[in-house]
Amino acid sequence: MCSSYKSKQQQQQHYVLEPRMNSIKQAKIASLKSPCNSSLSPPISPKIKSPIPPAVKRGNNPNEPNSKKPKKSTSVGVGVGVGVAASYDSALIVEAPGSIATARRQQAAIIQEQRKLRIAHYGRRTTKSANFEAKLSGFDSLANPNISQEQKRCSFITPNSDPIYVAYHDEEWGVPVHDDQLLFELLVLTASQVGSDWTSVLKKRQSLREAFSGFEAEVIAKFTEKKITSISSRYGIDISQVRGFVDNSHRILQVKKEFGSFEKYLWGFVNKKAINKEYRSRQKIPVKTSKSESISKDMVKKGFRFVGPTTIHLFMQAAGLTNDHLIYCSRHLQCNAR
Repeated sequence: MCSSYKSKQQQQQHYVLEPRMNSIKQAKIASLKSPCNSSLSPPISPKIKSPIPPAVKRGNNPNEPNSKKPKKSTSVGVGVGVGVAASYDSALIVEAPGSIATARRQQAAIIQEQRKLRIAHYGRRTTKSANFEAKLSGFDSLANPNISQEQKRCSFITPNSDPIYVAYHDEEWGVPVHDDQLLFELLVLTASQVGSDWTSVLKKRQSLREAFSGFEAEVIAKFTEKKITSISSRYGIDISQVRGFVDNSHRILQVKKEFGSFEKYLWGFVNKKAINKEYRSRQKIPVKTSKSESISKDMVKKGFRFVGPTTIHLFMQAAGLTNDHLIYCSRHLQCNAR
């Protein structure tokens, strides 16, 4: 009974699956015979050229009249719509205010302008151009006699400068000095100028002459402590400075015994000839030089006081050991001629 029941059940499954398989085969055959598949082209071999002609870019077709190559442009996609892009010329993008190229050009223009200003203010660093401009300034003064004297002075002389300072610049500063008494006076003035200015010192010049007996080293060397205290209180000079100037008078007397005069000792450092400089701007004038340092070092060894390198450089300018008048100043050539 069991075997007969299994055989009947298998026959029923066979009858159920067979129609399904037949229906699938018939569906495949029908799809192959349908008219939609008849339009499909067979696959093209890679060795055979495609029957579809290649796309030709607009403007590159040689057969079209007046065909020109398109200009290079940078396309920037803008979300205007589907497949829409806004095209901008590359020149507009380069010239944009925030572009790198614009920033570089602006920086180069600023550097060029700064260079022109430096040349106009300081001039070119060549001796030929300096001499040429000095000649031109001379020709200008001849052609126009109404040029004011202020235009031919050093730049640190301004319309607001005190007349006593202007007179000192025009008459004394840079003029070679060979008198021992006047050299001692200038040494005291330059030492007093430290921490002050030339105008204030020049206004006290007459009182300093009275206080130090006309700067005669032989007289000042005999000052007693009572005299030093009296000068300090009467003329308002720091007592340490008064003592220092009295000590310097003793040192000058020793130098006179050794070299014959204070003038010979000082001018021996420059071989008895003033140092001529050709500065074009007051900013170029140094506060000290190697020569002032060597003079200062030797004077300190001899016992002088208030003779640092900066003070000695001021003294050299005042005594004419160096001519630091600016090259366009009228006093530059006048001091060299002496």
